Amino acid sequence: MPAPGRTVSRSRQPFADGVARALADETNLLRLAETYDPFDRGLRDAWETIIVTGRRCGEILQLRLECLGRYGGLPMLWHDQTKVGNYDQALRIPERVHQLLEARQHKTLTLFEARNNRPPTAEERTRMALFPTNIRNRDGRRPLSYKWFHKGFKLWIDELDIGRWVPHQARHSLATSLLRAGATLTHVRRYFGHVSERMAEHYVHLTQSDLEDVLQHVWVAGPGTANPGEILTEATTPLTREQAQALAIDLSRRSTPAEGGFCTFQPVVEGGACPWKLDCHNCDKFVLSGADLLYWRRKREQWRLLAEGAPDDATADYLHHYFEPTARAIDGLEKALAGLGLLDDALALDLRKPQDYFHRVWSTAFRAADLADVGTEEESEYSDTCTAEDTEPEQDVA
Repeated sequence: MPAPGRTVSRSRQPFADGVARALADETNLLRLAETYDPFDRGLRDAWETIIVTGRRCGEILQLRLECLGRYGGLPMLWHDQTKVGNYDQALRIPERVHQLLEARQHKTLTLFEARNNRPPTAEERTRMALFPTNIRNRDGRRPLSYKWFHKGFKLWIDELDIGRWVPHQARHSLATSLLRAGATLTHVRRYFGHVSERMAEHYVHLTQSDLEDVLQHVWVAGPGTANPGEILTEATTPLTREQAQALAIDLSRRSTPAEGGFCTFQPVVEGGACPWKLDCHNCDKFVLSGADLLYWRRKREQWRLLAEGAPDDATADYLHHYFEPTARAIDGLEKALAGLGLLDDALALDLRKPQDYFHRVWSTAFRAADLADVGTEEESEYSDTCTAEDTEPEQDVA
């Protein structure tokens, strides 16, 4: 067999904010329908449905006429998620999209009656396409082709002068938005119909810093408290404005990083000396975060190995008893993360790899006195008159 050559792998990115606004602008959508779909075959309706549902273009273009339904008053869309002709997957859609597709149903039925001088039978309706093509399609079963859709979409994109974008990137954008809104990778996989989580990760563009921010808001009491492992914050519980402000002050702003967690003792946070000589793990002011789970799991394995290698039962019992509060804290942290759907993400995130300390951020340092002098001399350059429009992209990245 000859060598296949270099494999080209393309990873689509979500729509940028400016591009997303341009593709959903009402004026631009009217231009899409009037210029590139003069016979009203459904180019705009299909595109708006793709944006909202995140389905593939083929799944939307191949929708059947009888694809809409209401169950408990909620609008649902039936489509073929298996790619083999099984229209057995229901998807919740907004009321606006439901009304949009209902209007498309009436247009399709009107077109059929004009061609055949009669309304379709019940059996014919079940086989008709919602977006039928006008080429050799008297019975209305053949849907619009992706080639036709892509041609009009590409010409529209070129006219908007926003760069090169494809319809499938709407799927990436929705997946990223779901994750940023709190959905787990399991939810994304189930919604988009992926077989494995690796397929779902192909659509996920979530930075590690975002995940760190999420995990560091899962706080549990440390081993030195009266109730080790007790969850201190609950993301699923609504908070009042006063509670949220108090929580931010107590845990986010009045805490300092420690080995394996955070210290919430106010004098230490403000720069004072620790009265307990940095014995953090036995202090009731020490709390654990979701980002520290992997660190504490390794600690637990080390203590278990020490206890198993103890010379006698008394020593092993002492080690188990000494580590018991820490073990309860670890169990509580795992339960808190599992309840929030973040356990898998926490186990996959290693924040203490030795390679991290060779990063440029860790290896670049400045003298504090020099920084203070520079800040005093160049204070006028960063006054309040600066606007977001004046900021260069390179400065934003920095």
